[in-house]
Amino acid sequence: MDEIIILDTGSSDRTMDIAAKYTDRVYTYTWNEDFAAARNESFVRATQEYILWLDADDVLLPDERAKLAMLKEQLPSGGKTAGVIMGYTLAEGPEGSPLVADRRLRMVKRDAGCRWHGRLHEQLRFPQGEVITADIAVTHRREAGNHSARNVRILRKWIAEEGIAQGRLLFYYAGECYDRQRYAAAARGYAKLLEQPSGYREDRLIACARLAECYERLGEPGRKLGALLQSFQYDLPHADFCCAIAACFHERQEIVTAIYWYMQAVDVSSRDPGLRPVPAACRTWLPHARLSLCYAHLGNWEQALLHNTKARKYLPDDPGLIGNREKLEAVIRKQRKEREG
Repeated sequence: MDEIIILDTGSSDRTMDIAAKYTDRVYTYTWNEDFAAARNESFVRATQEYILWLDADDVLLPDERAKLAMLKEQLPSGGKTAGVIMGYTLAEGPEGSPLVADRRLRMVKRDAGCRWHGRLHEQLRFPQGEVITADIAVTHRREAGNHSARNVRILRKWIAEEGIAQGRLLFYYAGECYDRQRYAAAARGYAKLLEQPSGYREDRLIACARLAECYERLGEPGRKLGALLQSFQYDLPHADFCCAIAACFHERQEIVTAIYWYMQAVDVSSRDPGLRPVPAACRTWLPHARLSLCYAHLGNWEQALLHNTKARKYLPDDPGLIGNREKLEAVIRKQRKEREG
């Protein structure tokens, strides 16, 4: 970084003292329960050609810093690139592997006039001009803490000012209900959002997935499947939806139908999910592991072993997959001996 700008919104620890060791651009900002306003204030203070933003609990790991340095050299001064989308690892697995990943508009040209919008869960509007996607990931390492009460307070104030909860405001409110395990209220909010004639594609897909989870919690499996299928109104099938649909049929013991949907998950695993979080498992090992179980249920041991092998390419040391492989190999050996005998 050519400059580091820290905007402190009222910390009560040694944040400002620690930050001062790395930069003299540390500023205080009176918190007014408006995240977009605070972010815009930090952008105003930037002086370099590009601005990259990070939250206090975001980190750039060593390999990603090296990639960023390389990108910086590749972006010519005065070039046409107005923004850069980067990966966002929301949850980490063993050895730092991403469990849930998202993407965000992470870097923008200062003179592109990009502004943040929204008091809560604020969004950086895309700039006019070329926006590229870089193979760089920021890792989110959220500290323990519950901000639900603060978020609900901000949302209620925002709704009161708008006079109605609709669009993204309704999406955020439903999300807070979901996080607080108020699944009936969350389901009503997401269902109402999906009834609206327009909206962001990613919001609608997330709403379908969350609505399905709410119905699962509420003991309504039929409505859960309906919410998952509703996602096809807004986009082509994605691996996470296909896995969830397959699981519905798997639970019903409708194995052939489950196999169909798990295979669909495999087929679309490389499809770009857009700017929304998708579990990495659905795009890698999970459908193969479930296919192995389904084929074993049908007595198709060879296919069960094939998909177990494909799942183990992603998780070679997983004890469950290893144990299943041993059982499948034992059954296959026994069958071969019986045929030979």
